[in-house]
Amino acid sequence: MSTIRDDNKKAGVGSLPLPVRRALLRLGKDIRQARIYRRIPMEVMAGRALMTRMTLYKIERGDPTVSVGAYATVLFVLGMIDRFAEIADSTNDEVGKSLYEERLPQRIRQKSPFRNQKTNTDEHK
Repeated sequence: MSTIRDDNKKAGVGSLPLPVRRALLRLGKDIRQARIYRRIPMEVMAGRALMTRMTLYKIERGDPTVSVGAYATVLFVLGMIDRFAEIADSTNDEVGKSLYEERLPQRIRQKSPFRNQKTNTDEHK
């Protein structure tokens, strides 16, 4: 039987960037706190999310080996799925917007209305 620490080593958790590990730990703690505020026992919460208590335990500890779908399901059960959907909302992506705008052409030329029309001199030839 492997421990959670062994499972994390197998999944390469040590190779995750430190900010990612910290964010997952915080997310797990916040999920746990939200469950406690709502006075939902772990077994009831796991049942509502259609997962085992062990999976919920891993989520509440920010385990990166748990699927993002499981995290999303727990947030749905807690009534917090809307905020999850806004994580990478492009309307809040200031860096992406500025990079996109840099690639836009500086000047857009309009085609001349006379370019494709035949002139009187062309008709007499």
